[in-house]
Amino acid sequence: MPETTPAPVSRISARTRREAMDWSLVLYSQAIEHVIEQSAETGWALAVAPEDHEKALQAIHQYRLENARWRWRRTVFQPGLFFDWSCASWILLIVLFFWWSEVRPDLRNLGRMDGMALLHGEWWRLFTAVWLHADLSHLAMNAVFGLVFLGLAMGRYGSGVGLLAAYLAGAAGNVVTWLGYGESHLGLGASGMVMGALGMLTIQPLHLLTQRNPISFRRFTGAIIGGLLLFVFVGTSPEADVLAHVGGFVAGLLLGSLLTWVPRLAHRRWLNLAAGILFALLVILPWLRALA
Repeated sequence: MPETTPAPVSRISARTRREAMDWSLVLYSQAIEHVIEQSAETGWALAVAPEDHEKALQAIHQYRLENARWRWRRTVFQPGLFFDWSCASWILLIVLFFWWSEVRPDLRNLGRMDGMALLHGEWWRLFTAVWLHADLSHLAMNAVFGLVFLGLAMGRYGSGVGLLAAYLAGAAGNVVTWLGYGESHLGLGASGMVMGALGMLTIQPLHLLTQRNPISFRRFTGAIIGGLLLFVFVGTSPEADVLAHVGGFVAGLLLGSLLTWVPRLAHRRWLNLAAGILFALLVILPWLRALA
């Protein structure tokens, strides 16, 4: 029986197994038949038909050009800054305020968001309303989502800076409800602040746009879409104050976009300390004014 002559092949050498696998996917996408080979003498390689050799080289070359400045594995957060457990102090604060409002029922009237009162100069309600909740389920909902979103936001932007920015976003959400609903609006709750933290997290991959790479743009777009879907899922329930949620979320997007361009803020202790002190003042002074 006559022996069959093996078909001639051309080999494209790869430095590592990972590189060979990546190039194999490229050739599959171009419908170029090939076989991955590995030997102790030649290492990893892709075997293709001689007539496909030039086409395969061009596809691999184009792939390498498009990914020349992109590393697949990137550190999204600096070590130790992924989740900031000091956000638990915020949970403790809203629980204490809820207990206080149960002991002293008139506290809700003194601190809630009141459009008519705000029109007459009671600016402190923009901040005091953040610390009040209608009932235990309202408190629990904001505590659960606030722990996650605020902890991640503080981990990304810094303990003091992230906390202050989310708090300001919550106050901005109250401004939006006042502008939208007018003098008759009454409201309370930390959901605007929670949505502000979500907005800050949604916009945090903004720096990827500085990298001229299609993958970075797709990742940024995916993060935005994911954040918006999460906002729709969490922040648009029938019983929610949607306008306050939208206002807080948009304010979080704006503040987060500003902070994203200065990522080293998270490492500056003096700035986080100053932001923490300002946050404490914006908690204490409005309540002193409300109780005066």
